[in-house]
Amino acid sequence: MFQTIPERDQLVVTKLNEKFGNSIEHHEILADMLCVTVSKEIIQELLLFLRDDSELQFNFLTTLCGMHYPEKEQLGVVYHLHSFVNNHRIRLKTATVISDPHVPTATVVWPSANWMERETYDFFGILFDGHPNLKRILNVEEMTAFPLRKDFPLEDQTREDKDDTMFGR
Repeated sequence: MFQTIPERDQLVVTKLNEKFGNSIEHHEILADMLCVTVSKEIIQELLLFLRDDSELQFNFLTTLCGMHYPEKEQLGVVYHLHSFVNNHRIRLKTATVISDPHVPTATVVWPSANWMERETYDFFGILFDGHPNLKRILNVEEMTAFPLRKDFPLEDQTREDKDDTMFGR
């Protein structure tokens, strides 16, 4: 099905394709928001471009979070950017293989990404290269697992005090 891209989203897509070419893997409109998937190698440069371009001016990082794709053996990072000048929002996505979960940090573009990247590391295990202080902030330092990955067990199988009959099992 053909999808119409709004004019201001088309400007973003055109500028990104001109500047980054094949590093832009995919773009689509999801829930009325432009979603652009890019390779992780260019994420810092792309974020800087979106922030500093005189027409686009995506000057605010709304959120940054992680994703886990167990069927692809990948982890991903999602960035939501907002242009206050243009009252426009976009979503960027990038992915990395789970065996080498490195993504460049966004703290060089937005210092506010610091805590969001630390939380993403804490729960998904994504390592943000160049981050000034990447360490756990909500889970204990000794924890070796990452609880928001889809392979994390939901229940403690070693508990002896629970009665499964109470849960219909």
